[in-house]
Amino acid sequence: MAFELTREFVAYIEEAAENRDDAFIRESLNELYPADIANLLVGMDDDQAKYVLEVLGRETGAEVISNLDPYMRTDFLATKFTSEEIAGFIGFIESDDAADILNEQPGKIREEVIALLENREKARHIIDLLHYEEDTAGGLMAKELVKCNLNWTVVQCVDEIRRQAQQVEKVNSVYVVDEKGILKGRVSLKKIVLSRASNRVADIYDDEVMSVELHQSAEEVADIMRRYDLDSVPVVNVNGKLMGRITIDDVVDVITELAERERQAMSGLSGNAEEDEESIWLSVKARLPWLLIGMIGGLLAARFVGIFENDLIAVVPALAAFIPLIGGTGGNVGIQSSSVILQSLANRSVFEISTLERLMKVLVIAVFNGVILGLIVFAFNYALGAELRLSLVVSIALISVVLLASFMGTVTPLVLDKFGINPAVASGPFITTANDLLGLTIYFLTAKLLYSL
Repeated sequence: MAFELTREFVAYIEEAAENRDDAFIRESLNELYPADIANLLVGMDDDQAKYVLEVLGRETGAEVISNLDPYMRTDFLATKFTSEEIAGFIGFIESDDAADILNEQPGKIREEVIALLENREKARHIIDLLHYEEDTAGGLMAKELVKCNLNWTVVQCVDEIRRQAQQVEKVNSVYVVDEKGILKGRVSLKKIVLSRASNRVADIYDDEVMSVELHQSAEEVADIMRRYDLDSVPVVNVNGKLMGRITIDDVVDVITELAERERQAMSGLSGNAEEDEESIWLSVKARLPWLLIGMIGGLLAARFVGIFENDLIAVVPALAAFIPLIGGTGGNVGIQSSSVILQSLANRSVFEISTLERLMKVLVIAVFNGVILGLIVFAFNYALGAELRLSLVVSIALISVVLLASFMGTVTPLVLDKFGINPAVASGPFITTANDLLGLTIYFLTAKLLYSL
């Protein structure tokens, strides 16, 4: 059951911190996850938050610090802790998270903390990771992992696992390398346990292992781990040498960030334009271009309706009543189709089938949906006493608009993506404008044909 943080509970902890009631703090926070404690500290004074971390000890405190929001953590560590105190926490944090935390700090503090680390191997790992861009596999990976040599016996492998596992929080896999450190595969703990002590690793390991290279983007790594349902993935350099591993918890953060970025894009936003510290102008600049495209489309559609006002709508006024139905249905179908394509583009599954196959599938679905909707509208209008020709005009136009909107909703994101324009941001205005203009054209031309005007 998830922990629910209340203002009353925060007040109790704050009071305990002021009164230096260590026993109450330990007892109250003992059963909480580090993420819950991190959430608790956000609402506390920095001095009180520091005291709570000191009471909890370095190991628990390290986990809490790892879960703190980076914006809070940066100033909190820099202003309330000495470099020696930070080094004490960093010693209990895996190298990838440690590198991220130190990257947030000024260069002087970063260098002092690394120099103060008692575990020099970890210090070397952190220094190595600081060289990689944050949004690459190298920036995501942790150096701590369990590996064994291809030519070892199972006994040697078990001894090495015991030694290496002390530095690794979770042992997802035992990676197999050769004498040069080149990744050859992986071996499960189950196989190691069930194998004879004299067996060689070369006889029991699996040589089919999915890996990523240091330079690959965080998005690519997240897609690979999602697609192949991996708990962890090894990272290699261009020569295939094992450099580290990326675990699912690191990728979850990336997926969350991507989802947030996609949500902003679908709203017509970009990057951090909506952050409180950004100017109003940046927010306006992010939204306005796409709103203008939609507005221009609406003005053109209104002007287009005016063209038929005298020679068609004036003769058959009932046609005007169905304009919202035609436009609304086209918009809904277009949004449905574009949403499917945008999701496919996000994980690149769109390339698993050809564009022609995708368009044929969209066409078949649109035909079924259009015919069903057209028959329902025809039956509804005719049952309520509408003229036969009017019922036919609306139904035929509706079927045509569904086909057109499905096509536009599918093609538009693909074309925009081909030209390097973010389809999540730009598809909506283009699809809406095209559907309004072309949908009304079909509607009025069908009416002119059936009414012979």
